[in-house]
Amino acid sequence: VMDEIFHGVKISINDKLYVKDPESSELGKKIVEQSILMINDMGCESFTFKKLGLKIGSNESSIYRYFENKHKLLLYLTSWYWSWMEYQLVFATNNIQDASDKLHRAIEIITRETKEDSSFSHINEVLLNKIVINEYSKSYLTKEVDEENKEGYFLIYKRLVGRLKEMIKDVNLEYRYPSSLASTILGSAL
Repeated sequence: VMDEIFHGVKISINDKLYVKDPESSELGKKIVEQSILMINDMGCESFTFKKLGLKIGSNESSIYRYFENKHKLLLYLTSWYWSWMEYQLVFATNNIQDASDKLHRAIEIITRETKEDSSFSHINEVLLNKIVINEYSKSYLTKEVDEENKEGYFLIYKRLVGRLKEMIKDVNLEYRYPSSLASTILGSAL
């Protein structure tokens, strides 16, 4: 029953991260699926759209119809991961009334071992988690980070920190560093 409910769930990503929504076609989904496998295997530095094109049996130019460059693809993948985490967190905590129980459950969700989610067959969440651990800093340690931040590329991560911060404040309104603690919790999950 739960699989049926979640079958129609769509993870929302900032549309400035892609030229064409990869969720809109089989080729786009294949690009995302194989990117995750290849970046996990070879790392972001060795990964190229040319290698991806060879792997999926499509020319390199077809990949550029979806993503401007591999940096935007990495931002897309990490944004998808954080949005998926937020979706799990909201679903698992939405009906919990007690603030301490809600925060405890949120921390469990964020820090538990990542398992594949059958709701998204073209995305291997376990490997995506490894990519976020190994490559996420490359998405924001760039000269363009300020501009990308203004464009909202990191909004999903910030929203997740904000949700945790509010849960911490609900437990203890006097706690002086809820944002830092929320960021630490998310960072320690990696």
